[in-house]
Amino acid sequence: MNQISFNLITATLGAIATYAFGGWSELIGLFLTAILVDYVTGIAASIKEQQGLNSQVGYWGLARKGLMLLVIMLAHRMDILLDTDLMMTGAIYFYLANEFISITENYGRLGLPLPAFLKQMIQVLRSKGEGL
Repeated sequence: MNQISFNLITATLGAIATYAFGGWSELIGLFLTAILVDYVTGIAASIKEQQGLNSQVGYWGLARKGLMLLVIMLAHRMDILLDTDLMMTGAIYFYLANEFISITENYGRLGLPLPAFLKQMIQVLRSKGEGL
């Protein structure tokens, strides 16, 4: 791939992300990281429980996460219409809390402890997502 093609792809992806989410923020970065950690720990837990990997389950897991991103994109567009930042932030907090709960469950399935401060953070995120 030559430099021009790489630059074109990068610029296009950046434009799509900016349209969808209004640019990059730490909250979006944390949410995408949580999606990745949830997916990886879910795979690890399934392997540990000797359930094997099921492509159908994996597909629907990724589809679910994609739909969360679509809701966040819709919330951002609503924020623009209403001249606020509450909708997208609230949607991210809501889904972020759900991702952390799922990660906690996966850690339990793996027999790994989760630090108490992370459990407290999950509760804070859950209340922020419900309160906005």
